[in-house]
This record gives sequence, C-alpha cells and structure tokens, in this order.
Amino acid sequence: MTALHDPPASGTYSAITDDALGSHDLVGLVDLLAKREVDPSELVAAARERAADSQPILNAVTSWVDQPTPRDDAGPLAGIPTFLKDNEQLAGLPTREGSRAVPSELAERTSPIGSLFEQLGATFLGKSSMPEFGLTATTEPLLTGPTHNPWALGHSAGGSSGGAAALVAAGVVPWAHANDGGGSIRIPAACCGLVGLKPSRGRLPNSPEADQLPIPIVTQGVLTRSVRDTALILAEAEKRYRPAVDLEPIGLVQGPGRRRLRVGFVVQGPAGPVSPEVASNVRSCANVLDGLGHHVDEVDLGVTPQFGRDFLRYWAGLAFALKLGGPRLYGPDFATSRLEPFTLGLGQFFRTIALGVPASLLRLRAFRERHAANFETVDVVLSPTIGSPPPPLGYLSPDEDFRTHATRLLPFAGFTAVQNVAGTPAINVPVGTAADGRPIGIQLGGPTGSERVLLELAFELEQAVGWAQSPPRTS
Repeated sequence: MTALHDPPASGTYSAITDDALGSHDLVGLVDLLAKREVDPSELVAAARERAADSQPILNAVTSWVDQPTPRDDAGPLAGIPTFLKDNEQLAGLPTREGSRAVPSELAERTSPIGSLFEQLGATFLGKSSMPEFGLTATTEPLLTGPTHNPWALGHSAGGSSGGAAALVAAGVVPWAHANDGGGSIRIPAACCGLVGLKPSRGRLPNSPEADQLPIPIVTQGVLTRSVRDTALILAEAEKRYRPAVDLEPIGLVQGPGRRRLRVGFVVQGPAGPVSPEVASNVRSCANVLDGLGHHVDEVDLGVTPQFGRDFLRYWAGLAFALKLGGPRLYGPDFATSRLEPFTLGLGQFFRTIALGVPASLLRLRAFRERHAANFETVDVVLSPTIGSPPPPLGYLSPDEDFRTHATRLLPFAGFTAVQNVAGTPAINVPVGTAADGRPIGIQLGGPTGSERVLLELAFELEQAVGWAQSPPRTS
C-alpha cells in the first residue's frame, strides 16, 4: 500500500468515485447486496483501492489485512468493508495503540467488539489510526504521523478515533469501528461531519481491561455518515450480544419519534466559554427543535470546573499507569523511553496531584447519580460536542509542552467526558459548520438506556436540516 508522502496542507478530499461503492451509505449497500446488484468482492476491492489512494493524503491506516475476503456465512453486514481502531486486537495484525513504545507483535485473536462485528459479516481491511493510547483529542501520533481531516486537510480529524473518522468522512468505507473513553467517538465525528453515538455503558462488549478500570469510562461504537447506518448496526448488534441487564433494547429505529421532548440546552461547559461559531450553532439547533414542537429551554446541568479537574486527574492516572505498567501490559519489549512527551507529561502531572486523586475518584463515582437527576426535568440535553471548530494540525501536537497542550485541550474537548463518567449515551449530529466549512456538530445526551430517543431525535434533525455526507474532492 502507498505510504504517506507530502500530503496537501489545505483543501478537501473525497474518495467517492464511480465504482461498486459509489456514494451509497451502509444501508444503501446492504440493499444493493440483497438485490444482487453488487457482489461483496466488488465492494471489498473498491474499498481497498480507495484506501490505497487516500493513504498518501489522509494517513488514516496503520496496518493492512493482506487479502481481506468477505465472510461466507450470512450476516446483515456481509461483504461490507470496514476498519478496526488500532487499540483493539485483530488476529494477524499488530495492535500498536498509536505508540512507538508498544512492540509490533501480531495478535493471536480478535477482540470482543471485533468478533461481534465479524459475526455481523463485517470485512476488516485493516486498522485505523489513533493518538498514543487515545490520550488526546487529535490523531497526530509520532508513530505514524498526523491523520488529516477530509473536510480541511490542514486540520485535525479529532481523536482518539480520528483515523476511523477520516476514512468514513472521505467515503473510503461506509462505517468504521470507534470507541470512546472521554469523547473519542463524538469528537472526531464532530470534526469530520459524521454521526457518532457513544452508547450506554454495557451496551456493546468491551475488553476485560476496559471494564476493570476504577471508573469504567470506555464504550465501543461506530462512526457513520447517516443516522440510519448507526441505527442499523446497533439493532443488529443487540440481536447477537446481550447488553447489561438494566438496558432496554433499542430495536431498529427508522425515523423520528412522535413524542415531543423536553430539551434542555447548554452552551458553556466546565472549561469555560466556547467559540462564537459553536455557541451560535447550538442556539440555532435549539431554535430548530423548538420549531419542530419540542419544549426547549436553556438549563444549568451543574457540571462545574471541579468535574473537569477531577476527570483530568483520573486521566493522568491512566497515563501514569501505562508508563509504570507498560512492560506488564505489553511485554518486556515495551519501550518506556519512546513514550510521547504528552504522555510522559500527563504521567508526571499525576505525580504532583496524586494525594488529591482519592477524593476525585469519590466525586466522579457519585457523579452518575447527580447527572441522572438532570433528567427528572428534561428528556434530552443539547450541547456543543467540541468547543471550537477542528484546530490546525500541530495545535495539539504530542510533542507540544504538556501544560500548553492541556490548556488547549480542555476547552476544545470539555463537553464529552460527562457521559463517560455517568455511563450514559450521547450522539454527535453533524449539524452546522464554521464559516470556512469545517464541521462543528452538536451533541444530544440522554439518561442511561435512551439510545432510541437520541436516534429518533437525530433522525428528525437529519430530515429538518440535513448535511453533506462527504466533502468535495478538490485536493
């Protein structure tokens, strides 16, 4: 496959062309396959060619399956090509987690979420890029270099599922795996103009390590270009995986719901004010929902700056644990000396605040109940997904001074960790753009188990406002 070589510093990029994939979304391709108007092998071949053509520009793929072959057994996604994020194992490929420190050993088996998608019939073409251990909200690892945003090639695709977002936004594949420990599905979805749903805790299978964290913040999911694609994958997944017992089934959501909802919107997050374009986009979306008959009011969710400080302390503890326990987790060839400056800085920061971490953990564990109380007066919360449009590449560079990086990161990514700590669902809907065309998006959040309500509302916004499913190919 082609390697990265002097990608453009500006412009847009789309891989969509007149091949077997065409401009169809996932549901469209499933329909074509059912009618036998296209063959699975044609879809895989087309996606591999698109991926190869896009790699010098997007730099979104970290490793490749040598001969991806559509699965013979039937499945609702049989023959549909996709990518697995590089922090989940795919048998036969390395799992580097965006880090130079992790040895390049081939996985012997596929992770639980990858196995579930294979049961659905997915054909993995390879692994998608991510920042080191998913610790920041951009995908610019020193291991492979920056991933470029198809809507603005000189800008971030978001993180940590930035490679997946770039591949789906450019039309290389119709959907891709993503996961989310602090916004890593929703932030790249906002940056790249995609639908990105972080499900409720326990909705989809996790690795045992993720579920054993002191606060289990990681959730698996997908990135798509349409609401119906996300709805289809979740509906099919729950036919094969039994979620946590406290979660109601989602079923197949196919359009807007009839019930008019109580929507509370917020503009200012725990890290302070957002950019004027983002604030205007949230208020504009609130007006749209009001015009559709929903009951919309501005609310205060009581998410204070202390929440942000507590989450940062917890996040820093994860970085410290990775540095300290890397050889045990990844084997004796784990090269601590090759960790990125941001990871090292985050771990060192933990050492300075370690005495305050127990109190932070107590507050974070109590947050779930406090957050649930917000939904006694509203059904859905509308907020920014990101605090500003996607920043230029380098703004959140992993070798930037740690305090500078952290100071820039918190206002940009300050709205999404709430749902990770609370274990509740939230979805980015790609409504709105900056003046120069960079996507912004908005976030809809609900109580535990409310995925169906969020998807119905996302369908309604998609019908009312609409969005372009891929940028023009101008580069």
